[in-house]
Amino acid sequence: MRMVDVIEKKRNGHELTQQEIQFLIKGYTNGDIPDYQMSAFAMAVYFQGMTQAERVYLTEAMVQSGDQIDLSQIDGVKVDKHSTGGVGDTTTLVLAPLVAALGVPVAKMSGRGLGHTGGTIDKLEAVPGFHVEITNEEFIKLVNTNKIAVIGQSANLTPADKKLYALRDVTATVDSIPLIASSIMSKKIAAGADAIVLDVKTGSGAFMKSLEEAEELAKAMVDIGNGVGRKTKAIISDMSQPLGFAIGNALEVKEAIDTLQGKGPQDLHELSLALGSHMVMLAGKAQSLEEARAMLEEVMQNGKALDAFKTFLSSQGGDASVVDEPSKLPTARFLIEVPAKQAGYISAITAEEVGIAAMMLGAGRATKESQIDLAVGIVLHKKVGDAVQAGEALVTIHSNTENVAEVMEKVYGAYKIVNEKVTAPTLIYKEIQ
Repeated sequence: MRMVDVIEKKRNGHELTQQEIQFLIKGYTNGDIPDYQMSAFAMAVYFQGMTQAERVYLTEAMVQSGDQIDLSQIDGVKVDKHSTGGVGDTTTLVLAPLVAALGVPVAKMSGRGLGHTGGTIDKLEAVPGFHVEITNEEFIKLVNTNKIAVIGQSANLTPADKKLYALRDVTATVDSIPLIASSIMSKKIAAGADAIVLDVKTGSGAFMKSLEEAEELAKAMVDIGNGVGRKTKAIISDMSQPLGFAIGNALEVKEAIDTLQGKGPQDLHELSLALGSHMVMLAGKAQSLEEARAMLEEVMQNGKALDAFKTFLSSQGGDASVVDEPSKLPTARFLIEVPAKQAGYISAITAEEVGIAAMMLGAGRATKESQIDLAVGIVLHKKVGDAVQAGEALVTIHSNTENVAEVMEKVYGAYKIVNEKVTAPTLIYKEIQ
């Protein structure tokens, strides 16, 4: 088999066989196929697309290129959740203890963030002492005992995807639905879950800006998941403005605690219950979404979800007293309000701009080498649809430096205020299964 023949076949719009896709992924991973040929293949896929069968073959080949996590020693149906990312996306911190409190095992493999704020691990490390450096044996034991644990991502998980993504990034082939879908799903499948719930974001702060693009990606990922024997469902949710109020690592941990107590922002609360209901259903703990939601609301109200969070933190070395005393979390030296320049109604908040503002403070990483400041970030006081008076705070900047003029300008650029009343955007657009 020759790579040039595979490229030509795809360039001409024909369907590749499983053997051909395995050949190209294996050859590229071990260095037999050079970057320039893989670039040509990626561009052929960009223009010609891939059939459903090809997408499944590509995903499976990338899964097989490296380590696969065996979760068979964990009792019950292991359900994972993945978000395509956004600004203030704190759902994992809420969902993991929430569904674990109902006996659904959450064996989470997470990475560090590159962008507006840290990843799930960075956020959790805002809790003093918390660490993810645990053995696989300890990880499995913790999930069986507490129904929840988080471990760092294996360095050799889907190496083909890491190599291909880096190539796509410099060859203008990142935004190809088949390549995006197989990239995301290969990591989820290699991580060993039996079922997967996807939160696909759409809007200004999301990778998929339009609802049509988000729906196409969601369907592609759901089809791949089901195609490889993992029960998979997706929710398409709004990211035209930040989710919740907090953007920043310690700030988001505090917001997750509030939400687990039933006192969190309405949108974060609602999305967590929607995603959690699907997780509970896929785990076989409820017969309907309505029943699953009622069960989740009950453990939120009776304190079991919060107890699960405390147990989870302390089991991995964290100081669980931060749940009752959030002031023990890292705190910024300066709190600076950004006042509205005019009265009116908030008609838009460009999520990406607010995220960049938080990153400028040190809440996220511009490069892999960047150091994160766990204390800093932005807390919103006004969301789309809210009325505001001139001089009233739009946000509070949590900073470790007094000079935040550039950050304030970013915030002002993100907020749009109009005279007419505005309705808040839809939070959940549709479900794909």
